[in-house]
Amino acid sequence: MTEPREILDIQRQLVRGDASPASKYRALVVGRGGWGALIKYELIIMLCSAMPGALGLVLRRKLYPLLLGKVGRNVVFGANVALRHPHKITIGDNVVIDDNCLLDAKGDANRGIAIGSGVFIGRNTILHCKNGDITIGDDTNIGFNCDIASSNRIEIGARVLIAAYAYVVGGGHGFDKVDAAVIDQGRIAEGIFIRDGAWIGAGVIVQDGVTVGEDTIIGAGAVVTESLPAKVVAVGLPARVLRSRT
Repeated sequence: MTEPREILDIQRQLVRGDASPASKYRALVVGRGGWGALIKYELIIMLCSAMPGALGLVLRRKLYPLLLGKVGRNVVFGANVALRHPHKITIGDNVVIDDNCLLDAKGDANRGIAIGSGVFIGRNTILHCKNGDITIGDDTNIGFNCDIASSNRIEIGARVLIAAYAYVVGGGHGFDKVDAAVIDQGRIAEGIFIRDGAWIGAGVIVQDGVTVGEDTIIGAGAVVTESLPAKVVAVGLPARVLRSRT
């Protein structure tokens, strides 16, 4: 497990009154200062983000790499794929990112999002960082409407299967003080590690500080609050080992 990290407070950065709307937008979305980076981002997104059909696929394949840190061969971007801090996003070969996904590498001290080769990311799925990192191994499949949120480090191994509506929560709120609102208390993230070959069922919640072992299966709707060993089947709320796969 990585060292715990304080979560970046995006809300306070955005509502402070000493910054202009343009500078807030650059900090939230573009990730780089200067008008040149802003204009380049806006032109590319305006030209091809929502373009339907084959023309949109071609334009995004040609233009999105101009914003991203690194893009391999044969990468498909669906319609309305949103990019934030795109210069900190790297993508391998033969990747499909379906319609309406969000890749958000936001942070002032992080490396961002690294997606391996052969990965499929289903529509409406969100990968977002708050000063954290997300790494996805080769040939992993992430279903539609998933939410992977990192405020420290989330590592998803190779050949992992994550079913629809899964939520991987890389951070949490402190709540020990009864005389203060939860939103005003400290927030710390420890990180999440999902090892090679794991299967995360539909609607599963994986909480911060958890490691899911290699080739482990988690049944639909489970809430994973503690680390699970390799090669087991776990179910329930909270998730408990049902049996060994060996």
